[in-house]
Amino acid sequence: MPVVKCPSCGTPISVVEKKTGLWWGLGCLIAVFAIPVIVAVIGILAAIAIPSFVKARDTSQYSACVSNMKMLAAAKEQILVEKEFQPGDAIPEQELSKVLGRPFGSVVCPKGGRYILNPAGQDPECSVHGTLSHPDPGRARPLDPSVER
Repeated sequence: MPVVKCPSCGTPISVVEKKTGLWWGLGCLIAVFAIPVIVAVIGILAAIAIPSFVKARDTSQYSACVSNMKMLAAAKEQILVEKEFQPGDAIPEQELSKVLGRPFGSVVCPKGGRYILNPAGQDPECSVHGTLSHPDPGRARPLDPSVER
């Protein structure tokens, strides 16, 4: 470290040498190449992750719809037994609402579909996902858990 004299009192002071522009320039050069690489890596990670998130959301919505249809089917069965309806009879929504503990219209498919009760003895139906026994052909797996996968 070079030693210089203080301009006011004359005391010798150690001063850190000024660095040349070479190191600063090298740092900028590294940043120029590093920033696009970092952006590319983030882009690749996003391209991998986003389809997985979409698939997880679709699977979750599908499972919630199946759960809702099973709940509606169980409520219909309970009404069939309690009120002695025959297969093919229309089940009033008021009866179903009493068993569910909430209005039938409040049970909706998370993907935006609407549920159709169907007559007694038939599964409820979703306008998006189909029925428990006859799923939408676009789905990879059946809604009925008793069917082999």
